Amino acid sequence: MLDIQGGRVTRTCDGVCRRDFLRVGTLSLLGLGMSDWLAMQARGEVQQAKAKTVIQLWMGGGPPHLDTFDPKPEAGYDYCGPLKNPVASNVPGVRICELLPLLAKQADKYTILRAFTHSDFGHETATYTVTTGAIPTPDLVYPSMGSVVSLKKGYEAGYRGELPPYITLTSPLGRFSDSGFLGSKHKTFATFGDPNSKDFRVQGMMPPGGVAEKRVQERRTLLQSVDAFAKRAEQQRLLEDLHANQERAYGVILGDAKKAFDLSQEKDDLRERYGRNSFGQSCLLARRLAERGVPFITINMGGWDTHTDNFGAMKNLLPVLDKGFATLLEDLAQRGLLASTLVFWYGEFGRTPKISWEAPWNGGRHHYPLASSCVVAGGGFRGGTLVGSSDERGEHVKDRPVYPWDFTASIYKLLGIEATERLPHPQGCVAYVTPLATGSLPSGGLLREIM
Repeated sequence: MLDIQGGRVTRTCDGVCRRDFLRVGTLSLLGLGMSDWLAMQARGEVQQAKAKTVIQLWMGGGPPHLDTFDPKPEAGYDYCGPLKNPVASNVPGVRICELLPLLAKQADKYTILRAFTHSDFGHETATYTVTTGAIPTPDLVYPSMGSVVSLKKGYEAGYRGELPPYITLTSPLGRFSDSGFLGSKHKTFATFGDPNSKDFRVQGMMPPGGVAEKRVQERRTLLQSVDAFAKRAEQQRLLEDLHANQERAYGVILGDAKKAFDLSQEKDDLRERYGRNSFGQSCLLARRLAERGVPFITINMGGWDTHTDNFGAMKNLLPVLDKGFATLLEDLAQRGLLASTLVFWYGEFGRTPKISWEAPWNGGRHHYPLASSCVVAGGGFRGGTLVGSSDERGEHVKDRPVYPWDFTASIYKLLGIEATERLPHPQGCVAYVTPLATGSLPSGGLLREIM
């Protein structure tokens, strides 16, 4: 990338010329030019933040769109397999998989994006593209949405919560360093463990076994004395940052923050509605974290890489997804939280519409990014509709494509984060919240029709 500083041209990292960025019409990934954006802002047409919390439901491995939110029974058995009786939802004209009956009753709360698309067939690089909104390059490793939100809505932006601003339930995605060039300070805090277990303990948030809280408090007091001496002897920013992080850690261990993870405070019937499994209880935990104002929460549900026996996997996965996701939406709505909590469901790609019945796949589906589905709800997104469509077999986008960079930019906008804001880079490279291009990348624009 080129940047103009003091009248001279200098090279930066992401292949975009800042001069192009400022030119009318080149903000192609957002579907409008910079001058349009500024004019809208001056007229008061740029929306203020509606979402306070994001809950990302990540389906690691890639969920099959034809077996979830874009059923195609008319395409025949080689495409729909045994899941040939989609259920009508509470929104006229919207059908979803027959194994998602509870979600069908909540369809008025969410919108299905049936034309989510990109061209990356690999797990690692597709995960990167989808969660950052950037195409992989050797020059610049972009941060994920969670890490950007940690920067823009976390401690440096005035967040005062005892809980970390970016939390993953329960294990991190693991495909790439999600904080990218923002560094470890903005990595996710992963709880690990199984929240459905009576012995669930959040890693790093509870005192080690056998250590009383009184001893933890004594250790904290001793460290404060040592820190005070060190600061007098050597005034360093590093020590100040370390002290701040220590105080947050002790605040979590000794304060009320750990109570957010105590699911024994919830009624048994509600826990049953969410599903007594890791995903269902993670959804319940996410609601509790949203109540406490945590800016970005990821629920990582794996198991979707169904190259073999896809339909056997669906019989296990979809009922779990159905209970957890549907109850989360209903619970957030009943508590008045859905309007300020943006929930979205997706994976790195969909799966091949045509089923591989032959050995060794035995009814498997493979990686397929060209057409897939996402679901968005709350936080400023309107529910009860569809955006875009795939063709009669679910193989290609038919209309209204949504690309990963369109998707991330729309989410940032509802959070009050401008896509044109600069991100700090340790080598001084020019990097924006949403990676920009000179117009060579395709775009469907922001999701304005549901925002």
